[in-house]
Amino acid sequence: MATNWTPESWRQHKAVQMPDYPDSAALAAAEGELSGYPPLVFAGEARELTTALAQVAEGKAFLLQGGDCAESFAEFHPNNIRDTFRVILQMAVVLTYASKLPIVKVGRMAGQFAKPRSAPTEEQGGVELPSYRGDIINDIAFEKAGRDPDPQRMIRAYSQSAATLNLLRAFANGGYANLHQVHAWTLDFMGRSPWAAQYGEVAGRIGDALDFMAACGINPETVPQLKGTQFYTSHEALLLPYEQALTREDSLTGQFYDCSAHFLWIGDRTRFEGSAHVEFLRGVGNPIGLKCGPSLEPEALLRLLDTLDPARQPGRITLITRYGHDKIEKHLPELVRAVKREGHPVVWSCDPMHGNVVKAANGYKTRPFERILAEVRGFFAVHRAEGTHGGGIHAEMTGQNVTECTGGAMAVTDENLADRYHTHCDPRLNAGQSIELAFLLAEMLNQEMKERERAAA
Repeated sequence: MATNWTPESWRQHKAVQMPDYPDSAALAAAEGELSGYPPLVFAGEARELTTALAQVAEGKAFLLQGGDCAESFAEFHPNNIRDTFRVILQMAVVLTYASKLPIVKVGRMAGQFAKPRSAPTEEQGGVELPSYRGDIINDIAFEKAGRDPDPQRMIRAYSQSAATLNLLRAFANGGYANLHQVHAWTLDFMGRSPWAAQYGEVAGRIGDALDFMAACGINPETVPQLKGTQFYTSHEALLLPYEQALTREDSLTGQFYDCSAHFLWIGDRTRFEGSAHVEFLRGVGNPIGLKCGPSLEPEALLRLLDTLDPARQPGRITLITRYGHDKIEKHLPELVRAVKREGHPVVWSCDPMHGNVVKAANGYKTRPFERILAEVRGFFAVHRAEGTHGGGIHAEMTGQNVTECTGGAMAVTDENLADRYHTHCDPRLNAGQSIELAFLLAEMLNQEMKERERAAA
């Protein structure tokens, strides 16, 4: 357990990317109300995820983390949750079939509401208002009343997260994730993707294998793993009053856990030494992530690892790299070498989204699919060269048929962006692009596995 730490000790440290609530009494009341609510997740589940991530760190499993850039109150609908969940299932099936590795599935869901911003205010038509920081804090509409931070939004975010988690648990364990449904997971509009046929082939082979197993007496009744799956939730632990209010002491171990999600991460803008966010997360027992961008120096990373994981617990830390397609092979090797040299048992995961944002000629923010793929290739190339494991992917994606990222086999162009551009913040991969990424990633994992076998021979 962390020494000299309490759930509120972060308040004595430097807190950035936090809203300035105009009514401190209303904030205290909302925090008090949340602190009396049931936990959204349980300590035992967080420990199970840590164990699974320890397998990823050893190269014996692979981490698939994906979901919304920022969840919204307006787009809250069971169909949206279902569609994102089943695309993650499809991606996991593709990756499992290709790599023969277990896939640890973690959604950016049921809590991914707060977003960091590059400036505290924004201006439109000569009017300056606070920046939109996510629905848990204020409203996306450019109006004075909605842009003032409102602590009651934390209560609404909790309720939406609870409902989302309830549905995800039902999908994961109530039969929807049964491998016999592998064909039924395909979305209607996926038929236009060239990868739909390839997915159908994989699903057909899996179906044949399941039929053979059933003939041998192996079925969902005898092997429960065939009819359900483990699915975990995650978000950036940005709004610390909310995170503190949902922190609970585990009755079995005495360890504190942030029960707003199974996995929390520290963003690129809040992972400096002395940060309130680092202070808060060093004391909770959840597995945690750390975003690593071009500004992070190796020695600073090592000091952060010593702070966040002094016991060097396998599965505790996931390093999520976010450089950009043209920077990853320059900057990542020195971090990998430093961490390897010091023996920290981390998971290395690639976020190929955040470093590849561009503005199209028509003014829309987008992410070209070829740049996303190039960063993933660079990530694996670095780990092959350094003799380490590229252990995961961290993607902003949705099951909806949006047009937010250009490129891919479905050929979204700059001109198409306006057709279905629904994101509340950054552009997301649509379902077709997500499946395409999974197949291309599967090819890279195949290459990784073959090279490991050759090295071990």
